[in-house]
Amino acid sequence: MENNNKKIGWKHRLHEIIYEADTGEGKLFDVILLVAIIASIILVMLESVESFDAEYHNFLNISEWIITILFSIEYIIRIITIKKPFKYIFSFFGIIDLLSTIPKYLSFILVGSHNLAALRALRLLRIFRILKLARYIGASNRLLIALKASRAKILVFLFL
Repeated sequence: MENNNKKIGWKHRLHEIIYEADTGEGKLFDVILLVAIIASIILVMLESVESFDAEYHNFLNISEWIITILFSIEYIIRIITIKKPFKYIFSFFGIIDLLSTIPKYLSFILVGSHNLAALRALRLLRIFRILKLARYIGASNRLLIALKASRAKILVFLFL
């Protein structure tokens, strides 16, 4: 019974840090996430400059792996710490989080999938969640509807 309370305790604590920006830890988490998102976008931009990528490819690659692993851990923790994980997974931000994370993994598995790097730019949309701007943007709902309507085409594109 005590072990079960510890599990509920750590899940609740992580939920507060990740989903509640009112706490000091929540604010720190959001700042770290914001820095990681901006760093990721800068890395994608630098990677697209051939001369820069040729000279610093290893650094860019390792940095992007670190950020991708960070976002993957955050995505899994978000799923673990909420009561209705499927609601998050299929929500606008859940889909954005997943789509912005998988391109780097696909580049490891599939040769020539570096063209999916543009999907990593979707991480920029995560800033809306951090800054609590999503409620002001009706377009996010239209984008989600468009993503859902196109999910078969997106899956075919990703798997081919």
